[in-house]
Amino acid sequence: MKKDIIFPTVEGISIAILKDDTDSTSPLWQVYLINTNNYDIANVTICSNGYGNNSEGIFQETSTLRYFIQSIAAQQYELIEPIDAGVFHLNNEYWVSYFVGDLMYDKRFVFVPDTIIEANFTTIPIIGKMGVLHG
Repeated sequence: MKKDIIFPTVEGISIAILKDDTDSTSPLWQVYLINTNNYDIANVTICSNGYGNNSEGIFQETSTLRYFIQSIAAQQYELIEPIDAGVFHLNNEYWVSYFVGDLMYDKRFVFVPDTIIEANFTTIPIIGKMGVLHG
């Protein structure tokens, strides 16, 4: 029965988008999954996509990309994907599922349109660089 299913709360997991300014001609943006917990997470599956209206009001949607990371150690992070600044006007969604022991956790992280900007930068834990954090 549905009442018997355990839906644990996700804590200590966040998504960060960082700007890499090493190439000044066109900055590269990277998306990271961060585990700030004191335990490892395993069998991490991430689905990413973008959706929303463009400036003319026409609905746009990106392809859904899927990633698998075998494990992320405690207090560590992993690169998920590069992201093009041309999709920042869309909702950028990352659906993360993972296991801790035999228990499955999942959470949806959505960066709403036009929030991935330098005015929203903060210091990203563990990585130690500036970027936009969703947790």
